[in-house]
Amino acid sequence: MSTATFDPRKASPLTTQEAESLKKLCDQPIDLTDMPETTEADWADAGRGVFYRPVKQQISIRLDSDVLQWLRSKGGEYQSRINQILRSAMTKELNGKDSL
Repeated sequence: MSTATFDPRKASPLTTQEAESLKKLCDQPIDLTDMPETTEADWADAGRGVFYRPVKQQISIRLDSDVLQWLRSKGGEYQSRINQILRSAMTKELNGKDSL
């Protein structure tokens, strides 16, 4: 396998023929036969940041035993539940709804 590199500082200038062919490309309509244009209705239900997943960091934390027992009693992954509770508290504080 070979690798090609491009250094724009060492590129030769366009010939007149190359410049003319590039100018013609700009005036041609885009072929949308395999990909139709989207409309505002297509984006009506779109959301920003829906697939955002923050980076997780492993830590060690000490909890009261009754708190840990309560979290585990809910079933599922109690560590994710701790994160959800803390994220909710953080969001409320950052939005000015609550302060600790």
